[in-house]
Amino acid sequence: KMRVLNLTTTLKVSIYKSTCLDAQSKVTWEVQRYDGWYNNLAYHSRGAVGSPLVRLLPARYSDGVLQPLQEPQLPNPRKISDVTARGHSGLPSAHNQTVLSVFFGYHVMFEMLDSRPPGCPPEFMYIPVPEGDPVFDPHRAGRVLLPFQRGPWDKHSSQSPNNPRTQVNLVTAWLDGSSIYGPSSSWSDALRSFSGGLLSSGEQLDMPKRSGSTSLMWSAADPSTGQHEPEGLYELGNAWGNENVFTMAEGIVWFRYHNYIASQLSEKHSSWSDEDLFQNARKTVVATFQNIAFYEWLPGFLGEKTMPPYQGYQKFVDPGISPEFQAAAIRFATTMAPPGVYMRNRTCHFQKVVNIDGSTSSAIRMCNSFWNRQNPNLKSGQDIDHLIMGMASQIAEREDNMVVEDLRDYMYGPLRFSRSDLVALTVQRGRDFGLPSYNQVREGLGLAPVGRWGDINPQDLSDLYDGDISKLELFPGGLLESVDGPGQVFSSIILDQLNRIRNGDRFWFENTQNGLFTAEELQVLRDTTFHDVITAVTSAEAEDIQRKVFFWRDGDPCPQPSQVTTSELHPCTNATKLNYFDDGSKAGFGISVICLFLFPVVSFLMALVVAHFRKSKFKKFQKRGADDTKEEPAAGITGVSCEWQGPKKPLFPVSLLIDDRRKLQVFDQSGPALRSLSLGSQTHLDVLLSSNNYRRALLMKVPKEYDLVLYFEDEGQRGEFVRYLRSEVTDGGQELAVRDMTEKELLREAVTRDQRAQIVENFIRSAFAKVLEIENCDARDMSGASYRKTREALETELTRTEFADALGLKPDSLFVDAMFTLADKDGNGYLSFQEFLDVIVIFMKGSPEEKSKLMFSMHDIDGDGFLSKEDFSRLLRSFIEISSSLLSKSQAEEAIKDMLKAAGFNDKEQITWEDFHFLLRDHEKELTFAQLNIKGDKGWRSFSQSKPLQMTSSFLLPCRPGLQSPKVYVKPKKERYNRSPIQQKIQQFKRFVENYRRHIVCFTIVYGITAGVALERCYYYGLQAYSTGMPETSVVGILASRGSAAAISFLYPYMLLTVCRNLITLGRETFLNQYIPFDAAIDFHRFMAMSALLLTVVHSLGHVVNVYVFSVSDLSILACLFPKVLVNNGSEMPMKWSWWFFQTVPGLTGILLLFIFAFMYVFATHYFRRISFRGFWLTHYLYVVVYILVIIHGSFALLQEPRFYIYLIPPGLLFLLDKLISLNRKKVEIPVVNATLLPSEVTHLEFKRPQGFVYRSGQWVRVACLALGTDEYHPFTLTSAPHEETLSLHIRAVGPWTSHLREAYAPNNLEQLRTYPKLYLDGPFGEGHQDWTDFEVAVLVGGGIGVTPFASILKDLVFKSSVKFKIQCKKVYFIWVTRTQRQFEWVSDIIREVEEQDSLDLVSVHIYITQLAEKFDLRTTMLYVCERHFQKEWNRSLFTGLRSVTHFGRPPFLSFFSSLQEVHPEVGKIGVFSCGPPGLTKNVEKACQQMNKRDQTHFIHHYENF
Repeated sequence: KMRVLNLTTTLKVSIYKSTCLDAQSKVTWEVQRYDGWYNNLAYHSRGAVGSPLVRLLPARYSDGVLQPLQEPQLPNPRKISDVTARGHSGLPSAHNQTVLSVFFGYHVMFEMLDSRPPGCPPEFMYIPVPEGDPVFDPHRAGRVLLPFQRGPWDKHSSQSPNNPRTQVNLVTAWLDGSSIYGPSSSWSDALRSFSGGLLSSGEQLDMPKRSGSTSLMWSAADPSTGQHEPEGLYELGNAWGNENVFTMAEGIVWFRYHNYIASQLSEKHSSWSDEDLFQNARKTVVATFQNIAFYEWLPGFLGEKTMPPYQGYQKFVDPGISPEFQAAAIRFATTMAPPGVYMRNRTCHFQKVVNIDGSTSSAIRMCNSFWNRQNPNLKSGQDIDHLIMGMASQIAEREDNMVVEDLRDYMYGPLRFSRSDLVALTVQRGRDFGLPSYNQVREGLGLAPVGRWGDINPQDLSDLYDGDISKLELFPGGLLESVDGPGQVFSSIILDQLNRIRNGDRFWFENTQNGLFTAEELQVLRDTTFHDVITAVTSAEAEDIQRKVFFWRDGDPCPQPSQVTTSELHPCTNATKLNYFDDGSKAGFGISVICLFLFPVVSFLMALVVAHFRKSKFKKFQKRGADDTKEEPAAGITGVSCEWQGPKKPLFPVSLLIDDRRKLQVFDQSGPALRSLSLGSQTHLDVLLSSNNYRRALLMKVPKEYDLVLYFEDEGQRGEFVRYLRSEVTDGGQELAVRDMTEKELLREAVTRDQRAQIVENFIRSAFAKVLEIENCDARDMSGASYRKTREALETELTRTEFADALGLKPDSLFVDAMFTLADKDGNGYLSFQEFLDVIVIFMKGSPEEKSKLMFSMHDIDGDGFLSKEDFSRLLRSFIEISSSLLSKSQAEEAIKDMLKAAGFNDKEQITWEDFHFLLRDHEKELTFAQLNIKGDKGWRSFSQSKPLQMTSSFLLPCRPGLQSPKVYVKPKKERYNRSPIQQKIQQFKRFVENYRRHIVCFTIVYGITAGVALERCYYYGLQAYSTGMPETSVVGILASRGSAAAISFLYPYMLLTVCRNLITLGRETFLNQYIPFDAAIDFHRFMAMSALLLTVVHSLGHVVNVYVFSVSDLSILACLFPKVLVNNGSEMPMKWSWWFFQTVPGLTGILLLFIFAFMYVFATHYFRRISFRGFWLTHYLYVVVYILVIIHGSFALLQEPRFYIYLIPPGLLFLLDKLISLNRKKVEIPVVNATLLPSEVTHLEFKRPQGFVYRSGQWVRVACLALGTDEYHPFTLTSAPHEETLSLHIRAVGPWTSHLREAYAPNNLEQLRTYPKLYLDGPFGEGHQDWTDFEVAVLVGGGIGVTPFASILKDLVFKSSVKFKIQCKKVYFIWVTRTQRQFEWVSDIIREVEEQDSLDLVSVHIYITQLAEKFDLRTTMLYVCERHFQKEWNRSLFTGLRSVTHFGRPPFLSFFSSLQEVHPEVGKIGVFSCGPPGLTKNVEKACQQMNKRDQTHFIHHYENF
């Protein structure tokens, strides 16, 4: 019998060689596409990869569209599995089908369908495991879920009940060899060797190559070992070919068969190309596979049901896979799968197999063979042959409803839960697919529905389905009706599906119209069996295996030892869990996130280092030359020591000197004397020495002052000082007492400077409490002072220095000297409490006569009631001196002479008190309220019940002969403005809206767009982008990151427009200025920058959440989110958090951007910008890198296509245009015509006006000095007027750059250079101050160097009026606030020039000197008297020489603005322009806001801070 079989096989192979191998040498037929397209020429996508499934019956979803039926509508799938499929293994097939038939059937199924990969977006239908499940929940946790994700679907479905969700098939529906060659041409190319028409082999020629790090193969995790990487898997045409070693063996058989045919063709046709050989072999292999599947395997699988004869190609037949076939009918084959598979050789020796723990068993365990990378039993091609022969001899499990535990309890699952239940998964898959119920399918197939549970099988599911058989699902119902083979329902569905595939296939091997094969070749193909294929590609000979390999009959070779049961096999490994985010990942992730958010701290520390370096460098620069002029103390220096000034204070280096007058002087190391102690006035001197801690400390007790505590370098230096001190003291007949104590006791004994200050404060408080008769309960902290401290304060005596400090004057002031001498009645050099009190009483409560008599007595040294002219001049000089040398010595002497002359005292040799009081007759009111302004006494004055100490002041405009100028009084009629607080708030709000309407509109537009683009993205990813998977994964992180990213994408580009200075300046001159607040560009820049920073933080936090979520999410989820970056190959393991941070373009660029932003924003803060403008400028130049990185950051398109460039292009082009305008003029060297170093560290630069340079008064420029570097530009306001031929700047040296600029134009530097350093100029640029011409009345307020823009405006105003230039502005009030008049003398020159040219009285100037005490302080009363007297007589200020009025103190803006309403009632709007420190502009703004609460004049404020 064996010889006859062998002869038959040899004959068939010879016929095959003489027919198929003699085919034409060229590929003349239409080659079938790998992806199945264009098989049907009318409906090209039918049966192609990605085509939708074809339903036999309507879908059954809970909502009719896409939501699956689940508990409680249907039973738990795990319970269905328990009731339906649980049973014992070891029952043989009723038809003696072999295991080879079972896994060939699996191979056929893989050829036709694949809908197992998870769909996108990921949707989960976890299967709850019943509590106490013996396999999955042995500990009765009750929280176990079997993972399940819904499959892929057609995105055009899920729209309505008429278009419910329809799943798609990821392979071709045809039997076209896609499981051998792959479902695409690229896949096929990856498998080919492109040599001899062969598929690429691995290390062994009869084995496919193994996968590398990347592969198209599905690489699920091995549940036994946890291996999940693609390495070790065989590369086959079927992506799931490595699911278990048995399907893998099937795939290897067909891999070998292709190479076998190609080799035979190559031997016959040596001239054929690789492509000719490959396509001919492919055609033959596919036809062979079709023949075996339909005419050898299928009849045995279906039993009595037979396939109808082939009627030829039918082009209208749709071969689409039906969900009923894919998710139910074909799954019947699982009941035939055995728990283990034998291996044998040709001699029928069934070999032992090695288990994962090294033990041996009789068969390879099914549950431990899933996704094996390195199975020890299958190391060579010979082992595959043994496995194939073993499957051919082994009989499959019974065709019933029972499924072995290897599939029912130990099916492979994801790494998170490595085991699952195939039956429960199949039930759940049917619900995912919306399969109709069992009875609905029966009716649809023309079968009678089942009415009773007992009609289908003794197995009872009635309890699970609540007795309702209409709910019975297709898969469990089909299993229950199947006995000894597929039942009626499953058989009908399988026949329908395969019949449609065969009839609708244009490339079917029996279709004579396609020209693939001749009749003779067809006959050979029909005669080829799977036995022929196996014997051709394995070591088995024809007699080693039965002819009908899908069945084993008695008498066939090598019967199995016994039916395989689980008891004789190695046990299945239990389910394991894996946490994607282990402890190591948590620690690294946490540290990395902390480090990222420490970037600002690091940049802040670096900025502090830079600031410290710049400060120290600047201090060295300021002190340059100070050492050369420093006067060294003469003789008597005792060395250098350190003074201890109190606890928690650093030691202060000092030098000591005892001079000829026996005064111990303490010097700062830089030169100035800190204090002077008279040793001669002390009868007894106590010195305390430390007896521990290196014996370096010394305490000198100083009566009536704070003590002197010194630390010397060593005990020797201290001893030398004590000896020197003893010699000085004993020479004067005084006693020096020296005592030793511990250093701690010594420091406790010392009276520090702070303690002395507290004593003096208590002294002054007690004095005021006595004078003003303040009750103890009102004396603030006096009531809480101890009796000892109160007594100590009353017994205290003030030194001259402490008295001067209380008055806020210098100790050597003539006023202090006269006052102290007068008050010190006992002449001991100190003021007692009573002596101080006597003076205070007169100043605080005395009459004008008493006050004037006291001032007179201060200089009546001999007390005779007369002052000589010299004494009277000394009196006046003492007051003028208080003004901090506002006048030079010669000017002061000239002013005194003029006052004596005006008072009629020239002819008098002596001046009486009556004369002096007569001089003050016009100012008795001022004298009435004049007091002595003591430091810290303001809080006490509020307790006084006497008359108010403040007096209404007025702004007086000087009257000139022939001119009538209105007077501006501060006497508003308040009753006119009496309004309720609510009305005031409403009016204030209306004025605010009117003032800032352009700002509000622009702010609303900008932030409205920002919010709009952010919300649009949030809406898209939260609600609309259902297909991207966002709603199911990282909702919070994605919404935060994408919404903020959209907002940032708008803000950062359009932020560029706010720094387009040239375009802003041009825009101000157009109608756009009526709608856009160009002057607020920098403010908008800050707002947008801070908003962008906040959004950047939100964006970063969102991505921190995202990275964490991505690091714990399955790869299937991530592949949905990032389809262009990640591919779901089944390996499950997500990318580590470090990959997202450091191995992706968005991650790396994001980290770099955070680092750069940290530096940019820290150095842009006000503090660091003032200290290191260069650092601010250099870090801000990183904006170029920022925009490049942002473009790269978004171009990777992880989630969406890049959008940033859409926002960037319009503002970017405008910004580039603005930069080109600046570059066109920035590099033109401007020669300096004149440079003058003015007082108060002001440098005046006059330079050539470039050709075509047109500007308006109030505009500013940016300059760089070539001598200091050309890359650092600083902004300054032009002080020249537009009509002048040259340009000028007044620059105050307040920082490193301006100080170095001043040094560059210093005379000694110019002597070396022999020319002025040239400048680079950029500008002019516009600002709000240039709009002064738009108001009929304008108020200009300048503080300090902030007066510069108004210098240009004043000169421009006067010039235009002199040439009859028509301007809207009719009156300008200029208020100049300065500490001293001498601080900015150059402004006086400009004002003087304006006054000389101002013939129309357009300008009213008021100067406020703030360094002096309050206006009606007794110390400045004489200054006020002198100033008003001088103004009255000569129409000029005593101090400035100007016609402008000089005031002492700070300007009362609210009162001034109120008076303007009365002087200019016809003016509806008054422009207020201020420039100076923030405190000044803030006060002006508050005053304008208060005025705008009223219904009258509207004050519009423009300000600029420096």
